[in-house]
Amino acid sequence: METRFLETFVLVAELGSLAEASRRLGITPVAVAQRMQTLEEEVGAQLLIRAGRRVKPTQAGYAILEKGREILVDIRSLSSLAQLDNVAGDIRLGAISTALTGILPEALRSMSTTAPAVNAFLLPGTSNDLYRALLDGKIDAALLVEPPFEIAKSLRWKTLRKEPLVVLCRPEHARADPLALLRSEPFIRYDRNNWGGRLPDQYLRDVEIKPNERFELDSLDAIAVMVRSGLGVSLIPDWSTPWDEASSLIRLPVPAPRPVRAIGLLWPQSSPAGRLIDVVLDAIESIPAPVENK
Repeated sequence: METRFLETFVLVAELGSLAEASRRLGITPVAVAQRMQTLEEEVGAQLLIRAGRRVKPTQAGYAILEKGREILVDIRSLSSLAQLDNVAGDIRLGAISTALTGILPEALRSMSTTAPAVNAFLLPGTSNDLYRALLDGKIDAALLVEPPFEIAKSLRWKTLRKEPLVVLCRPEHARADPLALLRSEPFIRYDRNNWGGRLPDQYLRDVEIKPNERFELDSLDAIAVMVRSGLGVSLIPDWSTPWDEASSLIRLPVPAPRPVRAIGLLWPQSSPAGRLIDVVLDAIESIPAPVENK
């Protein structure tokens, strides 16, 4: 059995789309379909079935999906071990949106020089979704918000960024009291269902402020655009942005106690991709941390 056929099946099953799998693999949808047909002929059972515009595994497909993931992890581990002098291989890395735009680009640029044989497959998602994906073995490591609960002993955590809360506002409010702004201005809330969004919600409770809520969403970049458009102010972590908003937005530190959103890397203690994870960690830690607002 060709391992690339098994890899293609696992990818199609996870994405629910032959077209998206073909895009990720850099081959045509016809080639993906041919691989699936060949694999089904080899195992003697239909593995995929159409469900509307998407595809999903059949009962037989689900039966081999988890074992297929394990086989692919073992193969990747053997490939990595064979490279004694050179770190090489593929790493599946999950990342929240702010890490994808504010941390990973520089880290990946560094890796392209220090470890050109390491290829990264990036899975975007919320911290909660990425945590589950890590436990399910769908990714090797996750760059996310520190979990608001005790991390499983089978996992390792490394804090990489600490982002204190700030009030995000327009330049005309640069000299305003941040708590007064939260009381008086229309408020754009960071989604409370998001791990990071729980921090500003708790802070508002602690300082006994009930803001005049206008919107609630889970994208810090989108919140920044709304604030810049004059739709209100927000209370969010002081995150690294991929764009320069210095002339259009102001970040006002809030009074103590000042909660901090911790961003870090989470991965299994005994991961076969351990050497590749070390490369990612080294690349991220080589990037100067942003200067914190005082």
